[in-house]
Amino acid sequence: MKEKTHPNYFKTTVTCACGSKFETGSTRKDLKVEVCSQCHPFYTGSRQRIVDTGGRVDKFKKKYGLK
Repeated sequence: MKEKTHPNYFKTTVTCACGSKFETGSTRKDLKVEVCSQCHPFYTGSRQRIVDTGGRVDKFKKKYGLK
């Protein structure tokens, strides 16, 4: 293989907004994410976390009469 062709590969710590951390490999040293497999509704099943930006969820619930 040629030298200086491929990027450096690091052992990376990924930190989620919910507080969970895990290690993986990446070309970046540290990663910060908003949603991970511990808090994403698809993976958690019944424990659903709604990410509300600018009151969109409340506006939707009010529009359709949901509680």
